[in-house]
Amino acid sequence: MAGIKLDTLTKSYGDTQVLHHIDAEIEDGEFVVIVGPSGCGKSTLLRMVAGLESVTSGNVHIGDKRVNDLEPADRDIAMVFQNYALYPHMSVRDNMAYGLKIRKLSKAEIDRRVNEAAEILEIGQYLDRKPRQLSGGQRQRVAMGRAIVRDPQVFLFDEPLSNLDAKLRVQMRLEIRKLQKRLGVTSIFVTHDQVEAMTLGDRLMVLNGGYVEQFGTPIELYERPASIFVAGFIGSPSMNFLSGAANAGQVTLSNGTTIATGSTASGEVLLGVRPEHLKPEENGPFKMTIEMLEHLGGVTLLHGVLDGTDTQIVASLNGITDHQVGDQVSFAAKQSHLHLFDAKSEKRIEE
Repeated sequence: MAGIKLDTLTKSYGDTQVLHHIDAEIEDGEFVVIVGPSGCGKSTLLRMVAGLESVTSGNVHIGDKRVNDLEPADRDIAMVFQNYALYPHMSVRDNMAYGLKIRKLSKAEIDRRVNEAAEILEIGQYLDRKPRQLSGGQRQRVAMGRAIVRDPQVFLFDEPLSNLDAKLRVQMRLEIRKLQKRLGVTSIFVTHDQVEAMTLGDRLMVLNGGYVEQFGTPIELYERPASIFVAGFIGSPSMNFLSGAANAGQVTLSNGTTIATGSTASGEVLLGVRPEHLKPEENGPFKMTIEMLEHLGGVTLLHGVLDGTDTQIVASLNGITDHQVGDQVSFAAKQSHLHLFDAKSEKRIEE
């Protein structure tokens, strides 16, 4: 197995730079998720590690080897794609064995690897079927099996669950996580789904416009987001942001309400608070007029407007609530659950 080092990596197409000075070290056996919106450069970065895209500047190291100039086949990686990329005329067994036959492994070794991967993925009963006879989830298992049999140093996943239905995606992401832990192979997983990212990753790299906004554990990104972008992207529903002015340990919102923060910051800020951290409290500082309710069973989302402003806010309450559209509700939040961001730079204000 091997770690991965990205050293000041950039990518340009003509005069357009799409990745900007990416620096990261991924430990041996670590599962890192690259997450961000469409067009942020996450798949391009993955393809550069795989050797499917050239490097404009900087270096990619896998283990102790610089691989910039190596062909994909020589990088000892295995890639799982969004569209499965199975050969329709071949059986599952032959699909999984094809790459090993190209490498001229013995028939006994090929059979051993294919049978072992099939057992891990619980697809042994499908080995003689064609891909068209399988469900989407089964095809994705075959694609993963084809990667496993190669016994690579690195797994690369390019949005492999995007074509599956919601229930199957939940099941498959848990299976991928358990599989990666069992095999201990260094893995990079690309997705635009922040819930998927939070579930899978030891660490998350959040990309925005080709820049790394933050690289840390899921809990670090949730509890201490480095920017408004990260704060809004990680967590569902998204964090609420309220404009205000900070001074003397408190923030005065645009409607005149003051919120104690304990911060020494001053000037124009955005006060962030997550919907799940807003708790109903009589005379609480966050007063909302409810415009819509979403009953989701385990939680109820209250959507409304902060009184005296046109700022939309969301509160997430456990269980089913008897609140109605038009009700005025007051909320409070613990000081430890409040986040301050500079209004101009949109970066977190650290004490």
